[in-house]
Amino acid sequence: MYSKREKEQIVMELYEAHSEALVKYIGLLINDFHRAEDITQETFLKAYRGMNTFNHKSSFKTWLFTIARNLAYDYLPKQQRNHILLKLLSKPPQLTVSIEQAVEMSEEIKGLYHTLTHLKITYREVIILRKIKEFSTKETAVILGWSESKVKSTLSRGLRELEKMICEEEHYEELS
Repeated sequence: MYSKREKEQIVMELYEAHSEALVKYIGLLINDFHRAEDITQETFLKAYRGMNTFNHKSSFKTWLFTIARNLAYDYLPKQQRNHILLKLLSKPPQLTVSIEQAVEMSEEIKGLYHTLTHLKITYREVIILRKIKEFSTKETAVILGWSESKVKSTLSRGLRELEKMICEEEHYEELS
């Protein structure tokens, strides 16, 4: 059992280490950055309240992402799915990149994330967790409550679908 002070300390450390990543993850899931910030706060409140029930079968990070996913799913039926995702995860261009290249890269990143929002939610979340957030297959399975084989097969199908959608968009742009 953790004391109140120990729980506060642990949650503060977890917040420092993972809050930004959680906001981005939730934002990609629900397509609403402002609500993602609220859900992130709710995630840490729930973690604080449930700290004494944490069973240490996974890392605190995995546990937090599981809480966040569940809270985001509580929100998903209520939200409008036609919002365009803002550029959440783009990195600032390197100094050796020209302005034209930086603008082009930024547009490509926006296009990728926009396409990602049109995938089935199961494909989207496994791609986010495995490829963007770089969780292991095992950690992703824990967060999603799936088997490792389901994570692998869903990731494979999701990446094929994402590639297909990107190719279709490129073909459409060539015809325009």
